[in-house]
Amino acid sequence: MPEPQRLPAPHGLDPDGFIAREGSLARVQPAFRPVVDAARERVAATWGDRLDSAYLYGSVPRGTAREGRSDLDLLIALRAEPTEADRTLAHALGADLDRAYDAIDGVGTLLYARERLLSGRERHDLGWFLACLCTPLLGDDLAALLPRYRPTSLLARETNGDLARLLPRWRTLIAGAPDTEEARRPLVRFMSRHLVRTGFTLVMPRWQGWTSDLNEMAEVFGAYHPQRAAPMRVAARYGREPAGDSGVLRLYVDDLGPWLAAEYARVHGEKVLREEETAP
Repeated sequence: MPEPQRLPAPHGLDPDGFIAREGSLARVQPAFRPVVDAARERVAATWGDRLDSAYLYGSVPRGTAREGRSDLDLLIALRAEPTEADRTLAHALGADLDRAYDAIDGVGTLLYARERLLSGRERHDLGWFLACLCTPLLGDDLAALLPRYRPTSLLARETNGDLARLLPRWRTLIAGAPDTEEARRPLVRFMSRHLVRTGFTLVMPRWQGWTSDLNEMAEVFGAYHPQRAAPMRVAARYGREPAGDSGVLRLYVDDLGPWLAAEYARVHGEKVLREEETAP
């Protein structure tokens, strides 16, 4: 198959061909430094000795956040499995930060046990995510205990090869959401981002590079799949500027999503089921 035209030059790898870790505390823009400092203090105070380490990810540590528009994303590693009480604490912490700092528009917190993050079953999913996309905020960096990663088909499969299993859940969420623009907007945002990232990792092993920029992800995907480039550009736009458009959601779950899931399975296979996904 001929290589596509107008393809962005591959980048995002180190000189040895491994995915370079993105983000750093030095890149946090001045407007976001107070909320990052507050998050560091609140996380430490909330979990104390139970905390193993904490990380930032997303646009804030990449230095691309937009004041009043971007959310603050946290990954918290605990020494033991998080409980429902821990999840309640994480939700409250995020809500407090969101209320107190106008620079951010929401807080997203991932909460996992250290053991799971370092486990073999998560080596090419959460392990890769921590090692390549997360910026250390507190504690010892678990990335030192993880391998380096190349943009391979295995990585593509284990990070985003579960779209077919997600689509029924998405349809349920859409059907259960109130019929308002405000209620649909968060659904559009996260589904848009997920589809763009899945589209990008579909072609990532051919491109042999890495990026977290949604627009660039869509352009790389579109160069290999021009017939699907337009809806992927729409998803990239809504991933940054979400609007609660019911038509967009239908496009995602009835057209773009099913096509992408089938193509992903054909090219890379489906992601290995985790224990919690197979439990009765």
